[in-house]
Amino acid sequence: MESCDNILTVDCEEWFVAETLSGKISHQDWDALPSTVEKNSHRLLNLFNKYHLKATWFMLGWVASKFPYLVREIEGEGHEIACHSYGHRRVDLMSKEEFYEDTIRAVEAIVRATNNKPIGYRAPSWSINKTSAWAFDILSEIGFEYDSSVFPIKHDIYGVPDGPCHTVKLKSSSNRIFYEVPASTFKLFGKNIPIAGGGHFRHSPLWYSKMIINMMNKKGHPAMVYIHPWELDPDPPKISGLSRLQRFRMYGSTSLLEYKFDKLLSSYQFTPIMNFIQQLKRRQIGFR
Repeated sequence: MESCDNILTVDCEEWFVAETLSGKISHQDWDALPSTVEKNSHRLLNLFNKYHLKATWFMLGWVASKFPYLVREIEGEGHEIACHSYGHRRVDLMSKEEFYEDTIRAVEAIVRATNNKPIGYRAPSWSINKTSAWAFDILSEIGFEYDSSVFPIKHDIYGVPDGPCHTVKLKSSSNRIFYEVPASTFKLFGKNIPIAGGGHFRHSPLWYSKMIINMMNKKGHPAMVYIHPWELDPDPPKISGLSRLQRFRMYGSTSLLEYKFDKLLSSYQFTPIMNFIQQLKRRQIGFR
């Protein structure tokens, strides 16, 4: 095991909300589609229990409303429940008012399920960027202590290439302290290389992901791993009419992911984001 505590996170959502399927499925169709979030969340819970690990679960408010008992079960096993919006709408395509309403609705759904208010937020599709940076003030005003929505890469769907690569401590416009915990990258040949999450982990050799995590840990930085429950499904529901790239992004390497993820979990120590933030507070570091 590596001595550095890395960060373990889950974007707990249904398969049909994936950005790859945007435009193919409408919100009105959700209730009629086959659900996989329960069975695949239990697959993740079994893996975490195998290695006695706890994670931050960024819970979609719609999932919390439909499956409150699942949210309670996850929290009851010692995991952190955070917020992943209500309807999985991109922040950069919403107005400030729409974002506020969506976030409040998600928080209320989580509180109804757990009686606890989440302190962390992650935007759908890493969609807080330079055009939607106003979201930080709204999140702080609502009472969140940290965000994990910035991905410091250049990508056709998301990314803030010059964004922070490691956790930073910010102040909102009302002087509230607020942390940004960005997706993990490693600078290689002058570019930020994404690792350890989503398609970036699914489509990469395990030895490569571990090599980059080891390099980050040697520099004293934790890697933040993220996964969606639907990615563990070896036989996910299929949608027709996708391009080759869309099929690759949605279904590529899913049959291998559980094996790879198991090996990754066995190789490192992990902690939820709330524990990591507490460590930062005790050390009084992270100001920007």
